[in-house]
Amino acid sequence: MNGSAHALSLATCGLVALGLVQQKDELGYQDTPLIPNTRWHVHDGLRPQPRVVTPGEGTAPPSDATVLFDGTSLDAWSGGPWTLGDDGTMTVNGKGGIQTKEEFGDCQLHLEWRAPTYGDEPGPRGQGRGNSGVFFFGRYEVQILDCFQNETYPDGMTSALYGQYPPMVNACRPAGEWMTYDIMFQAPRFGDDGRLQRPAYATVLVNGVCVHHGQVLLGATSHRRAGSYATHGPTGPISLQDHGNPISFRNIWVRPLERAE
Repeated sequence: MNGSAHALSLATCGLVALGLVQQKDELGYQDTPLIPNTRWHVHDGLRPQPRVVTPGEGTAPPSDATVLFDGTSLDAWSGGPWTLGDDGTMTVNGKGGIQTKEEFGDCQLHLEWRAPTYGDEPGPRGQGRGNSGVFFFGRYEVQILDCFQNETYPDGMTSALYGQYPPMVNACRPAGEWMTYDIMFQAPRFGDDGRLQRPAYATVLVNGVCVHHGQVLLGATSHRRAGSYATHGPTGPISLQDHGNPISFRNIWVRPLERAE
């Protein structure tokens, strides 16, 4: 063995002694410290692998999503019914709000909506312009409103956590163009005694722009009152509001948010 090979062999032996060289079929380590508040070692190869989800191509939902509206049917919803268009949309028509028949807890919601245009007319202003809302558990609202060059009270504008927090920025497109909401919602937790153990949280992206990041909700949405919590179950419906404006929706899907293990 020449000098270089001998040195390499000694170095490898040293790494083996330190536990830094792995067999090709080993994924990680069990001789490293435990990660706090878990039963897993740092780089633990025995830690469960996350399940595989296939992302959707283009506007298609991911493989583990529940499709709430694909443009062909209102079967996932009760209430209304809203007008089902030939263009793959559903539109508010004054028959009341709609809500999902299925209930959800912590979830990721994707939806697309479009505010109406008024031709050469100026149209309504403030809260009267393209008003709707998406509610989790039928009580925690992310506002839908046309706020492109249309000001209103900030905690009631587009993508506000209504009556609580304005968005960080106004990411609106003009009326008549499609808006995209991606909302990550964590439901509140209540103890057996009905007391709040953990509030609800929301992260919201509007047209790909983050406007709320891990924002704590003060409670259920109220008009002209501060939000507060009342005990409810671990799941609830997702609802869309009829506020008298012909808002159109398309491509709505939801998927559960769950820990990796």
